[in-house]
Amino acid sequence: MATIEQDVDQLTAQRFRRMSFLGGGSLPPVDTAGLPPGPRWPVLVQSAGLLRFRHWFHPYLHRRYGDVFTVRLVPGGRPLVFFTRPEHAKEIFAGDPEVFHAGKANAILGPIMGEHSLLLQDSGEHKRARKLLMPAFNGHALRGYEELVTGLARDEVGRWSPSREFRALDRMNALTLEVILRVVFGVTDEARLAELRPRVNATVDISPAVLLGWGYPKLQRFGPWKRTVQNQHELDRLIYAEIRERRRAPDLAERTDVLSRLILVRDGADGTDALDDTELRDQLVTLLLAGHETTATALAWALHELGRHPDLLARSREAARTGDDAWLEAVLKESMRLHPVIPMVVRTLMKPATVGGWDLPAGATVGPSIIISHGREDNHPDPEVFRPERFCGQNPPTNTWIPFGGGVRRCIGAGFSLMEGVAVLREVLTAYGVTAVGDDRPRVRNITSVPRRGARIRVTR
Repeated sequence: MATIEQDVDQLTAQRFRRMSFLGGGSLPPVDTAGLPPGPRWPVLVQSAGLLRFRHWFHPYLHRRYGDVFTVRLVPGGRPLVFFTRPEHAKEIFAGDPEVFHAGKANAILGPIMGEHSLLLQDSGEHKRARKLLMPAFNGHALRGYEELVTGLARDEVGRWSPSREFRALDRMNALTLEVILRVVFGVTDEARLAELRPRVNATVDISPAVLLGWGYPKLQRFGPWKRTVQNQHELDRLIYAEIRERRRAPDLAERTDVLSRLILVRDGADGTDALDDTELRDQLVTLLLAGHETTATALAWALHELGRHPDLLARSREAARTGDDAWLEAVLKESMRLHPVIPMVVRTLMKPATVGGWDLPAGATVGPSIIISHGREDNHPDPEVFRPERFCGQNPPTNTWIPFGGGVRRCIGAGFSLMEGVAVLREVLTAYGVTAVGDDRPRVRNITSVPRRGARIRVTR
């Protein structure tokens, strides 16, 4: 009889076999005639440019080719058509979800997230999964999580040493990881936490070269690709063990963490539709990857920017003391605008469609460039200036600020991320003043971009 560990290893191996070819086997061939203009460079060079040098590549293509341009990616030179105007984003976000498939467009994440991931599902499967997950992220649930997030933030800030220079990104990553493990996974056992932390960090810290390598499964026998697969086997064992133990927990019905809520949720006419262990594993890893480093990076940039603007820091510290969460949320949103963590929102066309006046073939991938949308002068005046007032009492024009995507695929964890970010800023700024140390600029880490120097700051009481 196979052991539980062998069963988990088989599930992990099967996921890598099924998901490693970037979804290419299920996509129709693409008619590339008549696509918007784009570079004629080799496909591998364009793919590397998009993944590794995105903060230069997007603006260059926009200047060179205008508001709509095409990039060709591995495997097979499949076209990705970028759109940069808010009316274009509106068309894509409002597109028929049976035609505009986000899951296939995100397939590069498949080997890690799994086929049941909310980011990788489409049509009826996506609708079902989102319905099952929504109760864990509604307003009532968020209010329940806030106290625990605030306590973790207070503990983190209490360990800081005044007047010492440190990387804000490192501390925010450590804090948001604890939030994921304790508030989302619901892990409280210190031994299990100690096992999970390095496995989670290794999952997040994947280079663009490893992501590109998923298009070539044979690479999984070598170097960083092999290490990534091995790490996934170890992480899966820990996650499945936690799920099995949680199902048997005598206090399951009283627990308020996300995993426990997802185990208990039911749907369907007879109330029996529930998430099985594999679905739970895939959704937990999705929440980990989508909600850990993204929020940490936004917070690190926010602290660094406040540390460069004494007037904004003073206003923010006053907001933290007086409970003006609207201002703190504006600071966080402006950090996400000025320093996009994710470069784009993508959909793959399952049928021909017209976007922005362009007739596009089935199989093409389309999407707004977040980098360009957030940096356009006509979307955000003085776009290079950190100005939280843009989000006070009003929001920028629709579809000009899109860090969480839009439409029926808008990030389910958007509210959680903003709640967490505000709680962390409140604790930091109540305790400390912040000074930025030097300048910083973005560096591509995996699918995210982070401060190259870690957003170095110094805090004072």
